[in-house]
Amino acid sequence: MTATTTTPRSPGAPASPRPPVLEVRNLSVDYGYGEAPTHVLRNTSLTLHRGEVLGLAGESGCGKSTLAYAATRLLPPPGLITGGEVIFTDRFGTSVDLLRLDDAQLRASRWRDTAIVFQGAMNSLNPVFRIGRQLTDAIRAHRPDESRQTSAERAAETLEMVGIAADRLRSYPHQLSGGMRQRVMIAMALALEPQVLIMDEPTTALDVVMQRQIIEQISELRERLGFSVIFITHDVSLLIEIADRIAIMYAGEIVEDAPAEDVYRRPRHPYAHGLLRSFPPLHGPRRELGGIPGSPPDLLHLAPGCPFAPRCPHAFDLCRTDRPTLGPTAFAASEPSRLVACHLHAGGVVPRELTAGVPS
Repeated sequence: MTATTTTPRSPGAPASPRPPVLEVRNLSVDYGYGEAPTHVLRNTSLTLHRGEVLGLAGESGCGKSTLAYAATRLLPPPGLITGGEVIFTDRFGTSVDLLRLDDAQLRASRWRDTAIVFQGAMNSLNPVFRIGRQLTDAIRAHRPDESRQTSAERAAETLEMVGIAADRLRSYPHQLSGGMRQRVMIAMALALEPQVLIMDEPTTALDVVMQRQIIEQISELRERLGFSVIFITHDVSLLIEIADRIAIMYAGEIVEDAPAEDVYRRPRHPYAHGLLRSFPPLHGPRRELGGIPGSPPDLLHLAPGCPFAPRCPHAFDLCRTDRPTLGPTAFAASEPSRLVACHLHAGGVVPRELTAGVPS
């Protein structure tokens, strides 16, 4: 890898005592070529700190998966990265821009430095090979000098680490349940002990019992192995269980970035407030669900100003002409680790419901 010069903290990074391990800086992605591409990500910045679980939430189509695939250079055509940096910093303080690596360097970095667990485990596993073969192939691709016996032992170890007996190495994917297949993908992602694990809606197709087991497994492994996690989901309530910090996305941009407890108790952006009101409270009396009126914007014909303005009950004239930038809230003195993209906070006139929070 080619080391990069240490640079200041990215604009999408609240202050944290932990050093950054992955910094997405002003990342822009288009879908389509020619004169009228769709701008799916527009100068998006995000920072993952070492040992942290960062939740990335938002409605379907807001750009969560695109951000993950672009940051790891797995974005398929017609996706095109048009700008930005993705800085990975290893345990020794050496930094590298993943977007500037050549093919050999990128191949060496994947699974060793950063690993990803995709949504559909069944589609990620080869149906004609046994689980053991697929695990050992991934290990030997990065450790060619390692004996087959050692690779097989490592495969068995990682499988048992996620709660599956080693004798399942001889099973084919179709012989496992959905939850077991997802655990196999987690085992494969952790086989080379990466420092960053990206999980793209890993519990979407699972029942609530299996969701709970997967969440608890990830939390336990994170504590034991010390890796950092970006957990992508549209279910904010799920992130309350696992995330240290939550970033809310809307229309290809981060609109709020704060500690998980703060987002849950006191969402500062109108969109985050709407998301929190769209699922039942975890404790206390029942309350009426609010939801968010309207539909997500058409990214091909995005109007000027704040992309959430057409759906926002608090929008005013400035919201329809000027796009807000991610910055401190109106309460920065008491919440310095929080960022929000909203003109209400820049002007210092915040509606009461964005100060009192959402009942839990």
